[in-house]
Amino acid sequence: MDKIMGRYHRFHQLKKGEHVQAVKHYMPLEDFDEEESCDLVFVCAPIYGYWNKKARPKLLSLLFISLLSCCFILTPHLFSSSSLLYSFVGENDSLAPDVNAPLCASISNGSLCCDRSGFRSDVCIMRGDVRTSSASSSVFLYNSGNSNGFVMNYISNIVEGEFQHEKIKPYTRKWETSVMDTIDELDLVSKKESAAINHRCDVQHDVPAVFFSTGGYTGNVYHEFNDGILPLFITSQHLKKKVVFVILEYHNWWIMKYGNILSHLSDYPAIDFSGDERIHCFPEAIVGLRIHDELTVDPSLMQGSKTIVDFRNILDRAYWPRIRGLIQDEEREAQEKLREKLSLSPSSKTSSEIIRNVGDNLLKKPKLVVLSRNGSRAITNENLLVKMAEDIGFRVEVARPDRTTELAKIYWALNSSDVMVGVHGAAMTHFLFMKPGSVFIQIIPLGTDWAAETYYGEPARKLGLEYVSYPVLPTESSLYDIYDKDDPVLRDPTSINNRGWQYTKSIYLGQNVKLNFRRFHKRLVRAYGYSINRIVHHQSQ
Repeated sequence: MDKIMGRYHRFHQLKKGEHVQAVKHYMPLEDFDEEESCDLVFVCAPIYGYWNKKARPKLLSLLFISLLSCCFILTPHLFSSSSLLYSFVGENDSLAPDVNAPLCASISNGSLCCDRSGFRSDVCIMRGDVRTSSASSSVFLYNSGNSNGFVMNYISNIVEGEFQHEKIKPYTRKWETSVMDTIDELDLVSKKESAAINHRCDVQHDVPAVFFSTGGYTGNVYHEFNDGILPLFITSQHLKKKVVFVILEYHNWWIMKYGNILSHLSDYPAIDFSGDERIHCFPEAIVGLRIHDELTVDPSLMQGSKTIVDFRNILDRAYWPRIRGLIQDEEREAQEKLREKLSLSPSSKTSSEIIRNVGDNLLKKPKLVVLSRNGSRAITNENLLVKMAEDIGFRVEVARPDRTTELAKIYWALNSSDVMVGVHGAAMTHFLFMKPGSVFIQIIPLGTDWAAETYYGEPARKLGLEYVSYPVLPTESSLYDIYDKDDPVLRDPTSINNRGWQYTKSIYLGQNVKLNFRRFHKRLVRAYGYSINRIVHHQSQ
């Protein structure tokens, strides 16, 4: 104590302007701000008023404790909006963390840390004795407070037994107020260890938990992958399946739809946070999901430099057991249909020879899948598109996925394809199911250029697909029959989009497309040539 008081006397003896450097010395902060440091000095304690008098030692000690306590409270404001006291370094913590590691990635036991620096989502980490309380929509961290000495105990007394209290909505569209207002909020509370006696565990887990919400825009395949499944992979893959998923706004249908993927991210059944009133206890909890960009994974931010291809490999492992059964069913149906045809038109060749020849010919033809839309943004001359593609040499399959379609069937159709064609919309998310090196042709209706490139074009290239855009001409849009040819809706869609999303949505998302086959034929021919070269190359290896 004498040593500490000696430092404080020396601090007082500095001139007013020199206190900045003193604060730097006694409070080594990475992001120290000199302007904020001055505020810190004069807000924390009225130094000049008391130290210029002959105050009693007990009063000096009290003032010094108050100064340090206040400084600890204000310290987080010198960083970002991140949480109180997480920057303390434990005895075994590294003083030189990985520069690519996310904020809060390395915290000591008994700590609660929130990273609120992201535009898309907040993520909090609780490490130590973590216990759920679904009735109060809370997660508690019980902590003795000894690791941070008398200052921590001093602060806890101020807030009636709580060391820290954070609120978080664990959904990845943080900037979008309208949808975030619908997301359930969690209270994260760090409390005294003694309070745990009235909060006993019903289920003790020996692996971490990841808390997230399947509310919001869940029900739209783009949002299900972009806002949920991919961020779940990004957040949890480093745990190597040793993790329990705790889901807010739990939906049974979502579990059924994505259960195959979840089983390759976690070895444990998911927990319905609101529906399961038992107290679940964990050694660590990650609340909220990290998200990088639209439908992609940034390897520079991933442990082990994982990429979007690694995510797609998980999809492969998740769906192949079911796909094998689908392949067998498909082969049996094809052979039965062929035998029926042969029985109606006998030939000199044996049935087995014909079946074998047909199978060989099919394997040599590149497969093109048309993702068909009903309602808006449909291809009104789709039947002619199919015929033209077949004439070029493709084996064509028309897929019409909806919310009830088994995901494994869509995966098999696209995983086995060489080319996918579709009009911009949520269904284009299924490009994730294609093999790297395949061709993705996105038909872009009027006024949707930016969205088509941002949400699907750029992510497709990151996956390793050959991406081909086909922006329609005004004459190919159904809007051409509604608006005058000189109307800005046709002539200058950017000016309409600049008015706001509501204009884009009401005008451009309801149009249909009638393809100009002179233009589109060129893209298909190039895609066919590229696909044939890939097939020949693979066969020669």
